[in-house]
Amino acid sequence: MAEFALPKNSKIGKGIHHPAPTASAEKGRMRKFKVYRYDPDSGENPRYDTFELNLDETGPMVLDALIKMKSEQDSSLTFRRSCREGICGSCSMNIDGRNGLACTTAIEDVKGEVRITPLPHMDVVKDLVPDFTHFYAQYSSIKPWLQTVSPPPSGKERLQSPDDRNKLDGLYECILCACCSTSCPSYWWNSDKFLGPAILLQAYRWLADSRDEMTGERLDELEDPFRLYRCHTIMNCANVCPKGLNPAKAIAEIKKMEAERIV
Repeated sequence: MAEFALPKNSKIGKGIHHPAPTASAEKGRMRKFKVYRYDPDSGENPRYDTFELNLDETGPMVLDALIKMKSEQDSSLTFRRSCREGICGSCSMNIDGRNGLACTTAIEDVKGEVRITPLPHMDVVKDLVPDFTHFYAQYSSIKPWLQTVSPPPSGKERLQSPDDRNKLDGLYECILCACCSTSCPSYWWNSDKFLGPAILLQAYRWLADSRDEMTGERLDELEDPFRLYRCHTIMNCANVCPKGLNPAKAIAEIKKMEAERIV
C-alpha cells in the first residue's frame, strides 16, 4: 500500500539516535525503529529519532517495542495505549506507511527499519498522539445512541428478532480508532465537512437498528454534498481496519437508503 501523508506540521528536523546497550547489541537480533517526535511546546520542528532494540529482549508487537523505548531509552516518548488486546483502539498509529494498532502489529511483519508516525493528516498533540477533538465532535453529531418516541415495554427491554440483530454484525465492532478515516484522502481534504468512514459506519449502525425510530431524521442530517457524498469508494478504509470491518459498504448502504426514500 502506498505511504500515507505525514501528520500536519511535519517539516522534519534533525533526529536523535538512541543506540541499544552494547551488551544487548552483541548478543541479539537488532532492529532499528524510526519514530516521529514532535513537542509543540518546545518550538522545534518535528523530527525522526532512531531507536535500536534487541528483538530477543522485546515483546513481539510494535507496542511492546514502544514501551521498551520509553522505559529504557527515552522517557519523554509519548503515545497512547491501554488494553494491549486490539479492543480499545488507543494505540492507533501509522506503522511502515500503513495505519493500524501498535498492539496487534507484529514487529516481524515489518521488513527492515520500522518507521512509526502518528495517524496521517491530523494535528499532533505530542509525538505519536494525534488530536481527536474534531473526530469525537463528529461522532457526537450523529447522536450515537438509540432514539425512540414510543414508550418502552413495561419492565422489559426493547427486543428485536435474531435476523434484525444480525444486521448489526460488522457495525457494532468499530472501536473508533480512526485508522480508516485517516487513511481516506477525501477525509484529509474535507475533514471539516466530510464525516469520514468511521463516523458514517457508526451512523449506519443506528440506521440499521430495528429498535431505532428516528431513521428519517438521521437521514435528513446526513443528506449533504459533503457530510456523506465525499466517499469515492477507493477502499483504503476497509484495507486498514484492524477489526476487519467495511466502512465503504456501510456508506453505500446509507446512500441507498437516501435514494430509496426519494423514489
